[in-house]
Amino acid sequence: MRRLVVLSVAACCLAAAKCQAAGTFPTYPITVRAAETGYTEVPLSRTCVWPPGARSLHLWEAGGKEVPCDVDMSDGMCGITWILRELPKGASRKYLVKFSDSPPRRQAPAVRVFHWQGAVEVSIDGGLFTRYYFAGAPKPYCWPIIGPTGKPVTRAFPMEKVEGESKDHPHHRSMWFTHGSVNGQDFWSEGDGKGKTVHRKFEALDSAYAVGRIRERNDWIAADGKKVCEDVRDLRVYNVNKGRLMDFEVTLLATEGPVTMGDTKEGMFGMRIADSMTVVRGSGHILNSEGQRDKDTWGKRANWCDYWGPVDGKTVGIAILDHPDNFRHPTYWHVRDYGLFAANPFGVHDFLGQKEPTGEYTIPKGGSLTFRYRIYIHEGDAQQADIASLYEQYAHPPVVRIY
Repeated sequence: MRRLVVLSVAACCLAAAKCQAAGTFPTYPITVRAAETGYTEVPLSRTCVWPPGARSLHLWEAGGKEVPCDVDMSDGMCGITWILRELPKGASRKYLVKFSDSPPRRQAPAVRVFHWQGAVEVSIDGGLFTRYYFAGAPKPYCWPIIGPTGKPVTRAFPMEKVEGESKDHPHHRSMWFTHGSVNGQDFWSEGDGKGKTVHRKFEALDSAYAVGRIRERNDWIAADGKKVCEDVRDLRVYNVNKGRLMDFEVTLLATEGPVTMGDTKEGMFGMRIADSMTVVRGSGHILNSEGQRDKDTWGKRANWCDYWGPVDGKTVGIAILDHPDNFRHPTYWHVRDYGLFAANPFGVHDFLGQKEPTGEYTIPKGGSLTFRYRIYIHEGDAQQADIASLYEQYAHPPVVRIY
């Protein structure tokens, strides 16, 4: 499903060597083509060779302006990330990657990521977006999550007690990832006899113009203290002009032995919506890609699901998109009218009301399983935010060629 860069590293290396010998640097043309759909504010990330002697990289629209981008160098290669602001269906755009021996210009990051007191704070253009708490709880979680109107879109409980707010399900910590049966151990609930997801280290904390990034490694520890497995999770927050856009990717690693993800509805990538946005406590609604609404979305499979409602008088929504490469795509949705909003491909028994076949799945020892989700926080309802189009852009990214 995903389109990859068409890039000959050997050819780029040869070009770089020739240009270095001639005292110049190579210029790489990039073509981006909208084949299957149009695009609005889509993150693009591509790789090319970093020529010896170069000190900076610049991305230009062909015959036009310089495009702000992030540059990540590693082992003689460089990753380039930028936001494609708009490209109509059937259109194409050309860029030039140019290198220079001048020092790179300092560009203030639009997305700032910094560590403080057991959490990592993410801000966009100087305003708080979220804090990623990695200590002080049985699992890491993001809270608060600030929407495009400047107000929180997830519940504060149990991290903070707000008068009049619901206090059920204290393990619903704003935004999190875990599961209720991992080798028979419950990591979804909290308390005695439950498993914990324990932070080990951060592998990246990056502030940048186009995308801020948190990359973390965790250990999953059972109630008896034994390690069950590991995960590596990657949270990317993008600098878009409209709404809030982030990608959440997590890879489960069967480092200690086989890992069985049990058949239970209690999972997996979850959010707890602000009370005012819910169907039963507020005046919100739920819609999925199949056209099912409100309580009828529970346990159904869909490419995406959107939950929206009022926050301080303005309608705000949260869309979660299930990547087409994910296990058992389209996923089942453990989404409730009281505010739980979770993607879970393993709860087949509960969702379908049958004993066989079950949703259990075993990752073999040394194996892995990766899940990717895109989260878009928007003003208006699902139709006004055109979530169906957003999903098509996610599932069918632009064709990108670099020569």
